[in-house]
Amino acid sequence: MRNILNYKLFDLGKDNPIYLSHLLLFILALVVTFFVIRLVSYVIKYRLNKRGKLDGRTQSIIQLTKYILWVLGISFSVHLLGIDVTFIIASSAALLVGIGLGLQNIFKDFMCGIVILVEGTIKINDVVEIDGEVVRIKYISLRTTEVFTRSFNTVLVPNHKFIEEKVTNWSHNEEPTRFKLKLSVHYDTDINLMKDIVMEVVLGNKNVIKTNRFYPFIRFTEYGASSLDFELYFWSENLFLIENVKSDLRFQILDEFRKNNIEIPYQQIVLHKV
Repeated sequence: MRNILNYKLFDLGKDNPIYLSHLLLFILALVVTFFVIRLVSYVIKYRLNKRGKLDGRTQSIIQLTKYILWVLGISFSVHLLGIDVTFIIASSAALLVGIGLGLQNIFKDFMCGIVILVEGTIKINDVVEIDGEVVRIKYISLRTTEVFTRSFNTVLVPNHKFIEEKVTNWSHNEEPTRFKLKLSVHYDTDINLMKDIVMEVVLGNKNVIKTNRFYPFIRFTEYGASSLDFELYFWSENLFLIENVKSDLRFQILDEFRKNNIEIPYQQIVLHKV
């Protein structure tokens, strides 16, 4: 058995023979690293879930912990082969610089991924607006972030976009988010009746918050060219599907307007013959 373990596979340099025992230790170290990472992740999730503190920030911390443990485990495994990791990095500096220049965008995304995971400005399940589109964060890796769109598509976004560009994180609001709907009615409309109808519709929607502090209200905004213009303001916690909520409100308001003979005027253009 000892002879088998001491069987030389190849030479890594003049004074560094690699034996079968080295290879087995290398594989064993990687396997142990894998199970240690699984165990650490399970323990963290179990304890925080028991306390009700398992959120997107915790998921990001767990993900970063996995990466750190993998780096340590691989470095230790390589060391068992008798390879000096610092020597490899130093001797390959020129090569690494060349690779870095060619893969600078990937490296930039990699560093931005670390910043995102450490800072926790964007977490799993957050609803954010980027590039004019509202998405939900599904998974954060070191190079890309997996997001879920309102069209029910999964998209991979390079991490540098969350660092370099303007991103609105709706989930970070300390209070519920306020939304608005524009309303226009004919000048002959009974605006008190219109207001009662709109308020009845919005208060009947289950996705609208109705507490005193966040109670819906209507604002008279302008005497338009062909209509009286209003804005309906309401608060909701259904951030990701808020466009569906707005659509439901528009359908119901339009239906009630027609039942009560409230007219939404067409835009009028007056042409004068010269």
